[in-house]
Amino acid sequence: GQAQVLLKQNTVSITREQTKTAWIECTVEGIDDFQSAYIHWYRHLPSRAPEWLLYIGAGQVVYDDNSYKSKYSVLKKRTNVCAFSINDINSNDEGTYYCASW
Repeated sequence: GQAQVLLKQNTVSITREQTKTAWIECTVEGIDDFQSAYIHWYRHLPSRAPEWLLYIGAGQVVYDDNSYKSKYSVLKKRTNVCAFSINDINSNDEGTYYCASW
C-alpha cells in the first residue's frame, strides 16, 4: 500500500498589525523526497470554495495569479518544512490558509 502523508500546520490563529508579514509553517511527514514534492497553499473564506494560491515544487513556485507574487511567498526549510508568508497584511487577507500535497 501507499505510505501515509501527513501535513501539520504550526498555528491555529495568527493576528498581525497592518503592513506586517505573517508566516505559516507546514511540516510534512511521509514524503521521501521532500525537496521535489509539490506543496500547495489555499485560502478559504466562509461560504466559499477554497481558493488555490500557489505551489512550490523542486525550487520553483507557480502562482495562480501573477499579482500574488507580491502578496505571498513560499520556501522549503530544512528537510520537511514548507514556510508560507502573507506580506503587507490588511483586512482583506483574513481567512483560513491550508497546505496540501499530492
